[in-house]
Amino acid sequence: MPVSAFLSDRSPECPAWLLSEAQRHRPPTVVIANAGADLPMQAAKEATEAGIMVPVFTGSLDDINRTADGLGWDISRYQTIKASDEIEAGMVAANACGAGVADVLMKGHISTDVFLKAALNKDAGLRTGARLTHVFHITAPDSRRALLLSDAAVNISPDIQTMQSSTHAVVSLLKILGRNNAKVAFLSASEKPMQSMPSSLDARRLRDWARSEIPEAHFSGPLALDVIFSAKSAGIKGIGDDPVAGNADAIIVPDIVSGNAIFKSLVYLTGACAAGVVFGAKVPLLLTSRADPPAARLASLALAAIITAANKASRS
Repeated sequence: MPVSAFLSDRSPECPAWLLSEAQRHRPPTVVIANAGADLPMQAAKEATEAGIMVPVFTGSLDDINRTADGLGWDISRYQTIKASDEIEAGMVAANACGAGVADVLMKGHISTDVFLKAALNKDAGLRTGARLTHVFHITAPDSRRALLLSDAAVNISPDIQTMQSSTHAVVSLLKILGRNNAKVAFLSASEKPMQSMPSSLDARRLRDWARSEIPEAHFSGPLALDVIFSAKSAGIKGIGDDPVAGNADAIIVPDIVSGNAIFKSLVYLTGACAAGVVFGAKVPLLLTSRADPPAARLASLALAAIITAANKASRS
């Protein structure tokens, strides 16, 4: 049997409830770093027409206008900032967010390392002292419940402090989404700490730290993936009374390989929609990928709109 037989024939869809929640708020201004390419412009057009963003474009004016014309989109009412190349476009976009001109920084036709370097440049004013951590908000088809996953895109081999930042990020996002008493699992390949498996030791350390430092949430680890997803497996393994096992709202992974594998398995094998946001900067960062389907891009922008509204409300 070919591997492709496992692939879902369902295309990801942006959850209607997520889009509806984003539309309840004033649309944030989203600056797109090097916008003049089909994929970022298509995402911006769809999100703008849905009323969940106001775009600001940076990059080559010719490329931006040509791409917009090709999409049949009149962008004359929106701000465009000229930049000669992707490096300048990244810095111009990051500076716009640091200066308060824009609320969200979105990756356009620009490499990830250039985009993040611009966001972290001290002159941009986006640093907060916190570590950057990426969180996926993953929804199965026809489901209103999301699973958060961190970090599957930014930190390759996160240390304990970085995973603590990820834990704060997922708990914070769950609260923004109205999910109190978050249930967070720390992933390993065993339910018991083992000296031969460093990730299991880290998971137990993180569990103990989180239970002490973060109130009104439940934490468990180490937990293997079957126990995280299946209450039946948890019962068979004798941990059916664990409040997180089989009922997790979020998973903190030990490295980018395991996180990336889980995220892509859910997308390609079940047709799930994965919206991604980077936390830790002054504004939400959107690391859109060339492989992201349109639904994931729209969902990411919806999530950023919800986060931006919550952050503004907390400061007022």
